[in-house]
Amino acid sequence: MPIYRAKTDSWYVERITSLLAGIFVFGSVVLGLTVSKYFLYFTAFVGFMLMFYAITGLCPSSILLHKLGVPSLLEKYCKEERN
Repeated sequence: MPIYRAKTDSWYVERITSLLAGIFVFGSVVLGLTVSKYFLYFTAFVGFMLMFYAITGLCPSSILLHKLGVPSLLEKYCKEERN
């Protein structure tokens, strides 16, 4: 049975987006448990955006990262194949 493992040799849009989502969820849960339960609404928002991305393929944070110059995994592989 094959096991999927993401490439970790460089940082690309998809990997940074997953890292940001994890940081936001973890941070908002900790803040929700220690400071105020209102931070759990932020957790729900991040979860909604993750589902929205899975269904539509549209992710605002990925678009912003790409505009800031972070390459996507596909762009990285296309450059490697040309060389």
